[in-house]
Amino acid sequence: MEKKELICICCPMGCHLQVQLQVKDGKNEVISVSGNTCKRGSDYAFSEMTAPSRMVTTTVVSEEGVSIPVKTAMPIPKEKIFECMKEAKSARVSLPIHVGDVIVKNIAGTDISLIATRSL
Repeated sequence: MEKKELICICCPMGCHLQVQLQVKDGKNEVISVSGNTCKRGSDYAFSEMTAPSRMVTTTVVSEEGVSIPVKTAMPIPKEKIFECMKEAKSARVSLPIHVGDVIVKNIAGTDISLIATRSL
C-alpha cells in the first residue's frame, strides 16, 4: 500500500488530501481519501490517481499571422499534452474565427476538439 498527498484544485479551499493507493495489475487503485471537505475533493483524488487529465490552452497562428487563443473542449489525458501541443503548433486556420469554432477535431487522437476562445 502506498500513500500520496495532493492539494485539491477544485475550489479555492485547497484541501490537503491523503490518498491511500494499491497498485493492482500495474494500475493505481484508490483505497481511501481523507482530508477533503466535500465530495469534489474525493472525486479529484480518484481521478488524479487513476486517470489524470488536464485542459490545454495555447494559441494557433492563422494564415494571416494572427495568434488565436484556443483550448481543448474538455480535459485530455495528461500523457497526450505534448502530442496535443505539437498538433496545435502545426494547425493553420483562416480568419474570421468565432468563439467555439473547432480548430482541430480529435486532437491527439482523444476524440476531443481544440476550439477557439476568442472571435477574430
